[in-house]
Amino acid sequence: MRHVRTGIEQWPLATPFRISRGTKTMAEVVTVELRQGDAVGRGESVPYARYGETVQSVEAQVAAIAGALADGASRDDVSALLPPGAARNAVDCALWDLDAALGGRSVGATTGWGDPAPVTTALTVSLDTPEKMAAAAAAMGEGALIKIKVDANAPDMAIRAVRAAAPGARLIVDPNESWDMPLLEAIQPLLEELRVDFVEQPLPAGEDACLEGFAARVPICADESCHIVDDLEILSRRYRMVNIKLDKTGGLTEALKLLSAARERDFGVMVGCMVSTSLSIAPAMHIAARADYVDLDGPLWLARDRPGGVTMREGRMVRPDPGFWG
Repeated sequence: MRHVRTGIEQWPLATPFRISRGTKTMAEVVTVELRQGDAVGRGESVPYARYGETVQSVEAQVAAIAGALADGASRDDVSALLPPGAARNAVDCALWDLDAALGGRSVGATTGWGDPAPVTTALTVSLDTPEKMAAAAAAMGEGALIKIKVDANAPDMAIRAVRAAAPGARLIVDPNESWDMPLLEAIQPLLEELRVDFVEQPLPAGEDACLEGFAARVPICADESCHIVDDLEILSRRYRMVNIKLDKTGGLTEALKLLSAARERDFGVMVGCMVSTSLSIAPAMHIAARADYVDLDGPLWLARDRPGGVTMREGRMVRPDPGFWG
């Protein structure tokens, strides 16, 4: 018999995080703890208002299957009980952690990939004036991988400012669905000129059919349009890359399947995150080990993180301390 506990937590940010849809000053997360004997498994998710989720609705989804979890529901069972999204992510990751504790076998041993190695993660320049964005980019260093948050209001000025401040950095541009097709077409020469690696989800999900047949000068990556394996058939006609986020897939189980299927279809792969604590990042690092690009800087925005979480050493993200998760 398992004991199931959920919680809602708020983690203040050190500085505001701005994207085209709004500004965050707090990371709100839902946690799931599964206790079986002396073994404990933990998971965390970040409900996403973009998909109609709140911390209350996600906690209610978990509560609705608490009986099944107490009776021993497996990860496969949970995939049938909950849709892809934040609730399933927290539960799925808690089950991976619990199984590792019960079996004395790490998640890395189960996947066959071993413990995640340090990775270079993108560092985000949040939406602001070009001057402030340039200052933030300059502080990140010449060798950084920088993700630039923009909207439809003069994105060219923001991108130019960041490139001038960090001439040696690699750049990702993320409009968070705020562009339209005329803007995307018009900005292509600039993206090429400023050596942008790729653009992430420029158009709204559900309004991206116009990308079919579009000859983009830099790759376009699906984020909000990509959730699970079943999405890839349509995406293959519109995008060259996909962003795998556990809060969209519904946990590590589906994320591993999506990674494999994306590779079979020759997609480039990015692993991303929400603004969260390291408890969300630890499972995602197992995807990062096989991704082309890593964007897991969510905990770096917090005023404080969970003890023993990820750390940055010589510009690379290092997995949490042993025993933290998995």
